[in-house]
Amino acid sequence: MSSSIIELRNVSKTYSTAAGDFIALTNVNMNILAGEFLGIVGKSGAGKSTLLNMINGVDQLSSGEVIVRADNENISIHTMSEDERARWRGKKMGVVYQSFQLLPMLTLIDNITLPMDLSDNYKPRESKERAMQLLQLMELEEHANKLPAFISGGQQQRVAIARALANDPPILVADEPTGSLDSITADHIFEVFEHLITDQGKTIVMVTHDVGLVSRFSRSLTIADGELLSESIPDTKLNHGRKK
Repeated sequence: MSSSIIELRNVSKTYSTAAGDFIALTNVNMNILAGEFLGIVGKSGAGKSTLLNMINGVDQLSSGEVIVRADNENISIHTMSEDERARWRGKKMGVVYQSFQLLPMLTLIDNITLPMDLSDNYKPRESKERAMQLLQLMELEEHANKLPAFISGGQQQRVAIARALANDPPILVADEPTGSLDSITADHIFEVFEHLITDQGKTIVMVTHDVGLVSRFSRSLTIADGELLSESIPDTKLNHGRKK
C-alpha cells in the first residue's frame, strides 16, 4: 500500500450565519494515498466543496488537523497563516475550479505563467517555456496567445488545469471540474487527469455530485450532511496507490 500524502484528523467546520450556526463538516477522518485518483461524491450542500477547502487550506477549519506529506515535508497546513498557506499552496497543491477562474485580460500563456511568476520558481524565460509545454500537454499550444473568451469552455478548463500544474505540484484538487461540460469534453478532462497520475505520479482529489463518475476514480468516498458515509473501489479500475 502506498503511503498517505494527506491525512485529515477529526476535521470539523461550522459557519456562523444570521440564522445561527451551520455545521458543514463533522469529525471527518480520512487518508489520501500518494498517486491515487480519489473522488468525493455527494449531493449539493453535502459538504464536498467545504471538505476540499479544508484540504487545500483556502478556508480555515473549526477543529481538527490536516497534514500534508509531500516532497519530504510533513506540514500541518492549518497551523500556518493565511499568507503562508497561499504561498505553500502555490508550490505544493494545484487547484482546479468548475468556473475556470482564468483572468480574462490575460492570454492563455500569461494565465499559466502568472503562478510561476508569483512563486518565483522560474526565471521569466523558463516560465514561458514551461507554459508552452503545459499547453502542448493539453493540446492547446496553437491558442497560446488568445484570450480566454475566444476558446471553448472545455478548452478553458484544460487551461485551468495547465495553470494548476504550473509549479509542478505533487497534488491537484478539483472542484466539480466537469460539472459544466458536455460528456465528450468531460471525458477528455478525465483522460488528462488519468495521464497526470499514470505518467507523472500526481495525486488528484476531485469532488462531484455525479454518482455516474464513480467508476472513473481509483477510489471514491460518499459524503452527506458533512459526514463521510461509504467508500468504493471499482473492480475494473486500476487502483493507483492501493492493492486489492
